[in-house]
This record gives sequence, C-alpha cells and structure tokens, in this order.
Amino acid sequence: MSGTDKLARRFKAVPADFIWDELVRLLESKGYGEEKGKGSRRKFKGKNLPTINLHEPHPGKIVKRYALRYVHETLESEGLI
Repeated sequence: MSGTDKLARRFKAVPADFIWDELVRLLESKGYGEEKGKGSRRKFKGKNLPTINLHEPHPGKIVKRYALRYVHETLESEGLI
C-alpha cells in the first residue's frame, strides 16, 4: 500500500488530528492544485473537477472536521475516494 493510499484511508475516518499539509497532499494526489486567495482562503481546482473552497487553519494546522466532511463528500461524489 502506497503512502497516498494510507493517507486516503486515514482521511476517510475523518480524524480529529488531520493536518493541512496532509489534506493538500491528498488533494494533489487526486488531481487538484492549490490557489491562494486573500488571507487564509484557499481554492483547490482540478480539470473537470468541482472547486473546493477552504480556509487554511491558523495558527494551528489541524483541519476542522466539518471541512474534512465537505472535502470527503466532494471527492466521493466525483468517485475519487
């Protein structure tokens, strides 16, 4: 099992300690690229994929569970996970 597969499996469990860098790596492995907006706003876009809009957490790096659920629903609806 590759590192990306392990990361996806961990992501599916919606853990309380999933960090921003892990989320970015997961989205990049699914064909998304990060675009920086104003402040902590981030957009993830991919060819023929829906845009994912998030706030980068700060000062900590742990992603809120509601944001993980939003990303999970989006990736699942596209058949990426």
